Amino acid sequence: MPKTIPVPTLSPFAAEVIEGLSEQPKRLSSKWFYDERGDALFQAIMAMPEYYLTDCEREIFQRSGPALLSIIAGRPFDLIELGAGDGSKTQHLIEQFLAAGARFVYRPIDISANAIDLLGDLIHHRWPLLPFEPIQADYFTALNRLGQSKTDHLRLVLFPGANIGNFNRAEAEKFLRHLRSFLRPGDLLLTGFDLKKDPATILAAYNDPAGHTAAFNLNLLARINRELGADFQLSAWKHWETYDPAGGAARSFLVADGPQTVHLPDLDHSITFEAYEAICVEISQKYSREEIRALAAAAGYTFVQNLEDSRGWFADSVWRVS
Repeated sequence: MPKTIPVPTLSPFAAEVIEGLSEQPKRLSSKWFYDERGDALFQAIMAMPEYYLTDCEREIFQRSGPALLSIIAGRPFDLIELGAGDGSKTQHLIEQFLAAGARFVYRPIDISANAIDLLGDLIHHRWPLLPFEPIQADYFTALNRLGQSKTDHLRLVLFPGANIGNFNRAEAEKFLRHLRSFLRPGDLLLTGFDLKKDPATILAAYNDPAGHTAAFNLNLLARINRELGADFQLSAWKHWETYDPAGGAARSFLVADGPQTVHLPDLDHSITFEAYEAICVEISQKYSREEIRALAAAAGYTFVQNLEDSRGWFADSVWRVS
């Protein structure tokens, strides 16, 4: 029997890996995809013609500045972005806000230090006078820190990129309710939702022929090897993608080609896999417009409006904290 490691002695990454791979069925959180290598691979994914989500949301951001400023109605505000990444889409909003003379502070939040560094380079190069206060942390740690700051600015919180789809619906409602507890009446939340559409279009976005998504998912095992001393043999694993058009969930798995035992000697732990046993590494939930409105109400927000791309494939939904 592997020796039990007291969870408090582990890093958050190690603790979640041990916990997730000890469950049945096994799982790993998609939030750990984003180390330096993962960031680069995700950039390649976003550049794929099959990965429509980035282009759809970029189109929305390129023309939604005036609509958002109309909702804000001239108040100074904090632009808080959860999971900011490289800011490639948000820079379009920033450009429009600055051109309109809006008074705001940009406060991006990301768990990846590499992403924060890249974003800082962009901001300091393009807009050196823009108040820029990044936070490297998970969402709620950062929001708790912001909640202790002395400001009466309205908060416009961006949760773009269909990241809400990484939760099932019950988890999404719980997450959004928790997020609401850090906000004040009148604050705004913009959340990206991938809308239900042709199942073939959705499946192609997560199963690209170039293999970028497979490499991205397999890099999570490589990261466990690098940082936790594991001995996953990446060649013994394959990427597998499914989409359920009825429930709206796209799911990504890593599947063992054969029986194997993975050792983590640094943690005095080992994990056994049967042949073709799967690790769920990501869920990407798709929504109808009716489901978006229902989720806003269930989580305690007031629906304001959906900002959609020209094909109606993606929506950035704006809600107000009541």
